[in-house]
Amino acid sequence: MPSIRPDELAARLDDGDGPFVLDVRPESNYRRGAIDGSRNVPVYDDLRSGDDASLRRRLDEIPRDRDVVVVCKMGVVAKRATGLLREEGYDAATLAGGMSGWNGYQRGSLSYKLRSFVWRLF
Repeated sequence: MPSIRPDELAARLDDGDGPFVLDVRPESNYRRGAIDGSRNVPVYDDLRSGDDASLRRRLDEIPRDRDVVVVCKMGVVAKRATGLLREEGYDAATLAGGMSGWNGYQRGSLSYKLRSFVWRLF
């Protein structure tokens, strides 16, 4: 499953080559903190339980003419959404580490730096 590191996403957003950022977390989590310009489609709980119908019903909210980066809490549920989007013909990737990774990148945390190092090795 394709993924994008937080630093790569930040660079693309800064360069104006920004993908459509789809945040699948519950609305309450999204309101507490989200990537600027992202769109919340709160289907996290359904996807986590294996039900992809709620995301399928909302595909019309996701542009087909742009790359899509899917975000969740840690990246696991976003991978499910990314797989579904790719099956439907979208050019989609998962944000590595989810919002946890994004927040670590924004803070410059040691745990993010270590994860980033590991991501670059593989």
